Amino acid sequence: MAKLELENFESFSKLEGKTLPAGDWLTVTQEMINDFAKATMDFQWIHVDVEKATKYSPFKKPVAHGFMSLSLLAKLLKDVLLIKSVKMGVNYGLNKVRFPSPVLVDSRLRLICTILKIDNYGDNGLKITWNCIVETEGSDKPACVAEFISLMFE
Repeated sequence: MAKLELENFESFSKLEGKTLPAGDWLTVTQEMINDFAKATMDFQWIHVDVEKATKYSPFKKPVAHGFMSLSLLAKLLKDVLLIKSVKMGVNYGLNKVRFPSPVLVDSRLRLICTILKIDNYGDNGLKITWNCIVETEGSDKPACVAEFISLMFE
């Protein structure tokens, strides 16, 4: 899917209450899972020990960390939306987060996102509340559902 490109906050603000186009699929590899484990120091065997996960896990393969699917929101959002006038964006927080379904290694994920609310923030910023659904290809349940808040500045 092509990225939605907008010139500025004025054009972006017209999208409040709308759902963005679905993002491209992203494959979650074992290397990504291992790198996330290193970054967070969470080396639970269900994530990083392929042999043990294959033998003992109810999923029969390694599973990505739940927080990994949450951490991918920034990347997945960047892949679906570009506001050319934005100089900087930062994470502000989360209102709600759930992980309804595990992300197995080699799963493909994509983002479905609705812009719930846009508020002015300071002199040159916006505070955006996003309803984010991280879908797993072939699954009826999403990997992650989050009400995510970010700040963007022109």
